[in-house]
Amino acid sequence: MLMRTDPFRELDRLTQQLMGSPGTWSKPSAMPMDAYREGEAYVIAFDLPGVSTDAIDINVERNMLTVKAERRPAAQADDVQMEFSERPLGVFSRQITLADTLDTENIQADYDAGVLTLRIPISERAKPRKIAIGAGGGRKEISG
Repeated sequence: MLMRTDPFRELDRLTQQLMGSPGTWSKPSAMPMDAYREGEAYVIAFDLPGVSTDAIDINVERNMLTVKAERRPAAQADDVQMEFSERPLGVFSRQITLADTLDTENIQADYDAGVLTLRIPISERAKPRKIAIGAGGGRKEISG
């Protein structure tokens, strides 16, 4: 049998879940993420350890990206008795509002080592472009 040496560990874990880690007031997420720009795309990485690819659902409706994942309990034999269960189980989801400047038609998803990585390219219409200026006194329409 496994024994805990700190009798207040469970109370500390519960307090951290409810209040957030020290110095923050937000509730910790069961699906933490990083988002950053890399070249001509935005990258969003979600930590989903222990989740199989068939338990992940990614949807985009208008500019709302929704990621749902389900972490299921490990299959256990009848003679197994759980001593501790600290890993969160169940369905988790995150919603992110995407800017109009992103190409939601060409999102790429990759799942490796428990990390779901989405690459969202910047749309062509949002990229900077040069506009030629006509010379010679006449009016010339500028299209961009």
